[in-house]
Amino acid sequence: MDAQLDDKALENTLAESLADLVAADVAQADLVPDAKTVSEDEFVEVVGGALEAVGGTLLFKMCVENEGEAQHVAAASVGDGGNRQFLLLTLPTNGGALKVETTSKSTNPVAAIAAAYAGLMDAFQAAA
Repeated sequence: MDAQLDDKALENTLAESLADLVAADVAQADLVPDAKTVSEDEFVEVVGGALEAVGGTLLFKMCVENEGEAQHVAAASVGDGGNRQFLLLTLPTNGGALKVETTSKSTNPVAAIAAAYAGLMDAFQAAA
């Protein structure tokens, strides 16, 4: 992956990687029509596969309420050092489209803690 990708190119690359994975999950969900809620395990599986495809690292995941809607949220990083970029991936718990955006463009309150969390993890690794 080119470390110089701009935010939009990074979002598009990851979104394309996710499209196939999400389509496969939707096909599986169609086999079980009563399964409308996206579990945390399903969310982690989709996000993990997509991040693996682009060489990204999952920083953290959580389930939050945002604007009255419960959603799974994951923060991730792509790249190293000064070229590291942070992503936010969100998916409503009741299903729908997976949203991928750089934290610099996100209005989601969780986006603000991604870089700080990564810095904290870097400090812990250096101390260990």
